Amino acid sequence: MVVFAGQGDARRSMALLWRGDGAGDRGDTRGQTRGQTRGEVRGRPGPKPGLSVGAIVAAAIEVADAEGMAALSMRAVGEQLGRTAMALYTYVPSKGELLDLMYDQALAELPGGYDLAAGRRAAVTAWARDLWALYLRHPWMLQVSQARPVLGPNEYATLETLLGLLRGTDLRPGAVRHVVGTLFAFVRGAAGTIAEARQAEAATGVTDERWWRDRAGLLAEVAPDFAARFPAVAWLESTPPESPAEEPAPGEPYMEQEARRMFEAGLALILAGLDATRHPSGPGAEVDTASA
Repeated sequence: MVVFAGQGDARRSMALLWRGDGAGDRGDTRGQTRGQTRGEVRGRPGPKPGLSVGAIVAAAIEVADAEGMAALSMRAVGEQLGRTAMALYTYVPSKGELLDLMYDQALAELPGGYDLAAGRRAAVTAWARDLWALYLRHPWMLQVSQARPVLGPNEYATLETLLGLLRGTDLRPGAVRHVVGTLFAFVRGAAGTIAEARQAEAATGVTDERWWRDRAGLLAEVAPDFAARFPAVAWLESTPPESPAEEPAPGEPYMEQEARRMFEAGLALILAGLDATRHPSGPGAEVDTASA
């Protein structure tokens, strides 16, 4: 399921995103997006307190976290708040504007800066891990297409943070733009693999272990010449792990462990390539970073 941001009224969406009542603040806001809504709106005895854009967005994030993007509706958010859907429209005109607000608010959980004392590479690694963890806390974010950005303050703050880590390098602006795009796409793709693995059992009723067990035996039966037809694949699959660290962690599903390893290894390769681009050496090593 892919959804597109910016489907609400453009002027109203942008005004809500940049409304200036704390939108754009960075730091851990999980206290607001997970549970605060119920405590403030539903948990108190007596008359219901007034609604706010923030409370509605927090409730919407709770719905999407718990039940997925398909369950998100103005009615579901109203029920989360103990209100009718109609009561929400004074604050948020439609689901289109709400989606923009949810996506941007979730990004506020990311740190606003990173310590460069351990080096730029360590700081960029920490940024990537934090973004990856954010996507796994809110997997519905991975269903929001990047073809049309939200253009909210927290989206820009996330970009500003990464650019601040890269701006001090000797890369030209054109190369920095490409590095930024590569990092965002890589982190999003790596998180998507784990998010989908977590959803697969609930969606199909079949565990990863059973799925692989059923098909591994059948593959040997229907393709007895597999190793001859695909020798490189057979070589890779027959190679034992290079270290105990590559074995699945106890209690962690194999596919999730594999995706986690690939994320760390892939990130290290990207950053090693970035270092090589910044400091070329050897014959013919000059790199045109402007067109990289």
